[in-house]
Parts: sequence; structure tokens; C-alpha cells
Amino acid sequence: MFLRIDRLQTELPMPKEADPNAAAALQELLGGKYGEMSTLGNYLFQSFNFRSKSKLKPFYSLVANITAEELGHVELVSTGVAMLNNGPGDPEDYDIGAAPFEDMKDIRLAASFLSNGGGAMPMNSNGASWNMDFVTTTGNVIFDLLHNFHLECGARLHKLRVYETLTDPTGREVCGYLLVRGGVHAHAYALAIKKLTGVEIEKMLPTPNIPTDRIPESAKYLEEGSHRRLYRFSPDDYKEMAGIWGGGEQALPTDPKGTLEVVDGPPEGGKIPELEGTPSAFAPDYAPEEMYEIATKLWKKSR
Repeated sequence: MFLRIDRLQTELPMPKEADPNAAAALQELLGGKYGEMSTLGNYLFQSFNFRSKSKLKPFYSLVANITAEELGHVELVSTGVAMLNNGPGDPEDYDIGAAPFEDMKDIRLAASFLSNGGGAMPMNSNGASWNMDFVTTTGNVIFDLLHNFHLECGARLHKLRVYETLTDPTGREVCGYLLVRGGVHAHAYALAIKKLTGVEIEKMLPTPNIPTDRIPESAKYLEEGSHRRLYRFSPDDYKEMAGIWGGGEQALPTDPKGTLEVVDGPPEGGKIPELEGTPSAFAPDYAPEEMYEIATKLWKKSR
């Protein structure tokens, strides 16, 4: 089962203005080959299909727990996409007859407005749908862990390239945070392979060699120690992964020094920004004031 918390894993700054083409670039981190839908799908189905769970509990616990974090990463990227598509807010009054959204027909992913109201969808930066062909689950724990290591390394390269195309603080914050957390996951899978085979694959890291300490949005997470932490997304389960992540293991030489640790519970995170509906685009509807009144009454009734 999954426990959902109504917060993002980290706080995102509001965009300076609507930038739907930047949102399209960020879509690659959601529905691209190495995007968060792929990391989630791989670990989710590997955890479902895992054999000998009780005998290989530390390795199952690692994959299952990282799955939960990836759900939050999908939410984080999706929120960033929606924020960039919508911007910090819209004027209250529109003249529908004056084509107030004329510019939207020329954006790279016009369907993100025309069909999805400026929201995120499981697709890449060109609008191609994410698909199950990006998921590998073989039933062989070593092969799956090696695939996961490759996937996380590819995802970090993904994120750097997207970061280097963006100037808005919202998209850059998403990339900066995920670059650090992706490094944690790559390191964790490398250590798991080492425990199983004796091969010191963690010596390959950082692969790719990304100087996260020179990326402001990443450096602050390094300074607070996020690169050393695996969060345990469960009240009581997945404690066995501490045998892989921890136990005197050190942070990578390229990162600030420190001992790896498992933290009970999720990160503190940040509030999910509230995106306002745009009545002239019929979101939430042509009579939003009535809907707001109904929602307010229901909310008061629930208290």
C-alpha cells in the first residue's frame, strides 16, 4: 500500500511568467526514456515481481522504498510543468472574442493547453506518450539492479541537459533537486550490486561526471546532506535497506564528506503551489464562483 502526503518533496519557487516551451522541455523529465515515469515504472514492477523477497529482504526493501520516492518525483515534475505552463497568475478579465490565448497555438506542445488545460501528461518533450517498453523487470535481481544503475545515470544526464536549456527558477529547482536525489539512487544501486557480487561499481560514480556543487540549485541540497540520505517512506517497513545504505559507508569522494544514513519518514518538503483556474478557458468552468461556493460549504462541513 502507499501512503500519500499532501506536500511536494521540495519547495518550488513560482515562475516569473508563463513559459510553456520551458514546460515542454521539463516534460522530458516526466515522460522521456529516462524520465520519472520510467524510474517509477521500473522499480514499481520490479518490486511487484521480486522473487525470494524474504531471503533477499535488504535488496527488495531498497527497490520497494525507492519506488515510493519516485512517485513523489513524478508529482514534483508534474507540478513544475503545470506551474511553467500557467505562470504566476492570469488577469481576471478576458475578452474571449479577442483570442486571449492566441500565442498558445504556436507553443511546442500546443496540446498541453488545448487538451490538458496547461497540465502535465505522461509524455516526452515532443508529445510522444510514455510507454511500457521503457520498463525492465527480468526476475534476476543482479540484472535488474544493474539496469537501475544505468537508468539513474542516464536520468542524471537527462536532467543536466534540461537544466542547461532553462532560465526560469521553477524548472531549474526541479532539475537541481532531482540531480542530487538521482545521485543517491545511483549510489544505492551501486552499493547493492557491490554487496551481491563484490564488484565495486560505485567507483564508476559519478557517471556522468556532473559537477553538482557548481549548480546552485543542487549545491544547497549537498550542503544540507541530502546526498547522504535515503528517506524511508513507511511507518515500519523497509528498514532492512540500512544494511546496504549505511553501516559505515561514506558519501562519494566527489560529494561533501559524511556517512550514509537512512532517515525514518519522508523529507519535510514544501507546500504544493495552488494554480488558479482561468474562467475564459473554462477551467474550472464557466461559472467558477458557484463551484467555489459549493466547495467552501463542503470544506466547512468536513471540519
